[in-house]
Amino acid sequence: MSPRRLMTVSVVAALLTIGLKTAAWWITGSVGLLSDAMESFVNLAAALFGLWMVTVAARPADDDHPFGHHKAEYFSSGFEGILILGAAVAIIWAALPRLWHPQPLEQLGWGLGLSVASSVVNGVLAAVMLRASRLHRSIALEADAKHLLTDVWTSAGVLIGLLLVGATGWLWLDAVIAIGVALNI
Repeated sequence: MSPRRLMTVSVVAALLTIGLKTAAWWITGSVGLLSDAMESFVNLAAALFGLWMVTVAARPADDDHPFGHHKAEYFSSGFEGILILGAAVAIIWAALPRLWHPQPLEQLGWGLGLSVASSVVNGVLAAVMLRASRLHRSIALEADAKHLLTDVWTSAGVLIGLLLVGATGWLWLDAVIAIGVALNI
């Protein structure tokens, strides 16, 4: 599959995971799941920018770029890093009020199920993109794939944390999980 097609799939996957994770947050009220959903918006922005950059990189050499446009992909990986930092700040901003005033969580089973489904989508896509990044020598595909893998691991952390909230009743742990997600990404 071409880098452009994979980045298009990444955009579609980001939209799907935004929907799944937002629904998970909405039905549970978990700020941990909200942080996971917010991080998926970064996935979408990064995938859109990555799609643009692999499209530019595929252009043939011209008078202004005698060696081609392939270095455009480096902008994609840098942009993704900046987006990740912005998402981390936004997640902490959203989680701090819940740390001071914990709220009860609802329907954790459904919320966690939706989160797991989105992680499966991201994990499968990341594996395919990593293989393709090596084949096409594409830093944009590699950056997006590694970001998706980070998303899978942070979602797993949220899942484990919310299971602990359910088992212990420690509602403040939900906010701590969200802040942990922010610091991890």
